[in-house]
Amino acid sequence: MNEAHRSPTVRRRRLAAELRRLREAGGLTHEDVAAALGWHRSKIGRIESAQFVRLSLTDLRAMLDLYRVEDAAQRELLTTLAREARQRGWWHTYSDVLPNPHSTFIGLEAETSAIRTYQAQLVPGLLQTEDYTRAILQATRMTTRETDEAQRFVEVRKARQELLYQEPAVTLWAVLDEAVLRRQIGGPAVMAAQLARLSEAAELPNVTLQVLPDKAGEHAALEGSFTILGFAGTGEQSVVYIDATTGGVYVEKAEDVDRYASVFDHVRAAALSPKDSIAFIMDAATHLR
Repeated sequence: MNEAHRSPTVRRRRLAAELRRLREAGGLTHEDVAAALGWHRSKIGRIESAQFVRLSLTDLRAMLDLYRVEDAAQRELLTTLAREARQRGWWHTYSDVLPNPHSTFIGLEAETSAIRTYQAQLVPGLLQTEDYTRAILQATRMTTRETDEAQRFVEVRKARQELLYQEPAVTLWAVLDEAVLRRQIGGPAVMAAQLARLSEAAELPNVTLQVLPDKAGEHAALEGSFTILGFAGTGEQSVVYIDATTGGVYVEKAEDVDRYASVFDHVRAAALSPKDSIAFIMDAATHLR
């Protein structure tokens, strides 16, 4: 992968998982490590949950010594991960408008190779027009005027969309509930432009778009929207992200991720074919005009 696309968020999570594995392999608890290194127990928990952003190399070496990691190659690999995890992604520039849950998601998204998403309410961020995004911001942040904060958030979303056009491009498979197409976010004109954008995006070789019509009735994803981020060739396990008003939820246990993958498979099987979905979207746009 191009160095420009390497994500410190992914590096930090990978380092955290490996340090947790080494501690457990050594039969040590958080309390054992804290006592041996003279740290507070909460510091160990933050490191292993990837919440400790800037782990120093001195602290890392202390942990590796305690865990009796003597292999030079392994130590160098973990040291490299720690250095890369301390870097800042492009999205850090927008930290004033991005709460931590969103920053983490963007950091993971930046290095994903494949995204599978089911959306019951809104068009996925990677496919939104600027006006559609602004309308959402006005509704969810309860503001009726254009602000610098709103514009910066729009810029972030636009930058994220480059994932679909970079080399190699991210593969996106999105299933949208019919309600997403019928809900007039921003009014008829804004929504018509958004539907046109969906039709254009569906023509990209790396984008598959399907519509789950109302007539499909009950389906496997009735509990709500979710996104599965895949990391082929990186050694990183797939992650499920569930957005929420008070902060996103990440599902990482392999068996839980597999369950969501199965749900997605059932939903896409119940949805219209990609070809019929494009026709459905164009028909919805025609009715708006």
